[in-house]
Amino acid sequence: MFKQSFLPFGNHRGSSGSAFFTSHLILSSAGQQDYDLLVIGGGSGGLACAKEGTKWGLGGTCVNVGCIPKKLMHQAALLGGMIQDAHHYGWEVAQPIRHDWKMAEAVQNHVKSLNWGHRVQLQDRKVKYFNIKASFINEHTVCGIAKSGKETLLSADHIVIATGGRPRYPTHIEGALEYGITSDDIFWLKESPGKTLVLTDVALECAGFLTGIGLDTTVMMRSIPLRGFDQQMSSLVMEHMESHGTQFLKGCIPTCIKRLPDGQLQVTWEDRTSGKKDTGIFDTVLWAIGRIPETRNLNLKEVGVNINPENQKIIVDAQDVTSVPHIYAIGDVAEGRPELTPTAIMAGKLLAQRLFGQSSDLMDYNNVPTTVFTPLEYGCVGLSEEEAVARHGQEHIEVYHAYYKPLEFTVAERDASQCYIKMVCLKEPPQLVLGLHFLGPNAGEVTQGFALGIK
Repeated sequence: MFKQSFLPFGNHRGSSGSAFFTSHLILSSAGQQDYDLLVIGGGSGGLACAKEGTKWGLGGTCVNVGCIPKKLMHQAALLGGMIQDAHHYGWEVAQPIRHDWKMAEAVQNHVKSLNWGHRVQLQDRKVKYFNIKASFINEHTVCGIAKSGKETLLSADHIVIATGGRPRYPTHIEGALEYGITSDDIFWLKESPGKTLVLTDVALECAGFLTGIGLDTTVMMRSIPLRGFDQQMSSLVMEHMESHGTQFLKGCIPTCIKRLPDGQLQVTWEDRTSGKKDTGIFDTVLWAIGRIPETRNLNLKEVGVNINPENQKIIVDAQDVTSVPHIYAIGDVAEGRPELTPTAIMAGKLLAQRLFGQSSDLMDYNNVPTTVFTPLEYGCVGLSEEEAVARHGQEHIEVYHAYYKPLEFTVAERDASQCYIKMVCLKEPPQLVLGLHFLGPNAGEVTQGFALGIK
């Protein structure tokens, strides 16, 4: 027997990985490997849990097809706006300015460097990594299948599921799967997507940076923008995007996508109110309608792990324990958890510390700040105005708010009509702050400062 850490990892598009991380390895005479801890999932939460105690590389959704490439492409769009401002500040910039999609290669190279960094960190912490797709055989044993078809049996005292999710396709719409791409794919395209239709109620960020780098971009929404966020703020986000060139088809649903002889895509849609049908021609159709948990192929029912039948997420308690006492779930795959990388990382660390570090600390999911990286960024922490009213009643809520003009907008004579901040408070003294919402440049940095005070 020798002490070593270990991780197996699933390799299929659209999940944050199926990886096993362990912190104590025993090789039995039968060739089966036994561990103290086995983590299924190589995303943020799984990596954090493994280090503490896909076609993609390690890092899961955030590193490969989420936060990291999105923020970098958002930065590319912001730079375009700064170049347009530059002559106001005395810089002579040749016009017109054009963007080159070779940006994507630079973003991809950075992502690959992060993948390698995760591999190195696992080795440094003596965590063994297997690139295999996992499913349960019994409560303590997982079977992993490699690309070659080779099977590996792994058993552990504790098993953590951190498999994340994969993009959702509307399979009932003709042509959706055959001709559409998802938000996972956009960051890895070798050529510019060209004229793009983004179908979403929630993911305005992709549409924002595509418009920002000069592409003809349309958003089709069936209902309200940024569902789950404060709706006044969401409306201001959409107003700003419209005023800067993003087109919106509101209250519409796609019914059919066809490929034309010249390779372009013809999309047919219907207005939900009038029933009127219309069509448009696009180079790329991008589905961004949410993600589904990567739980279907884990054989959870066989071992008694309960899931929510409506959304396929794993039901857990406050200690991240499933219906099977030694099987845990963290991150996006767990029911009732925010789908945010930092919370998954902290949940993974705290779980490992509870299992092996004699800690009893639980993850606190209250007042977690978040930012939407639309062209004009929206950061928030705490309750939306709608949530505050629902929880406490309109008569008990006081809202303080203001429009403002950022200094950097003044010389460049930028429109600041949507730069706005509001605090949602209890009316009763001392007027506890229930939520803070900020729309403007660098919203992420601003919000995390306020979050400390609110927390």
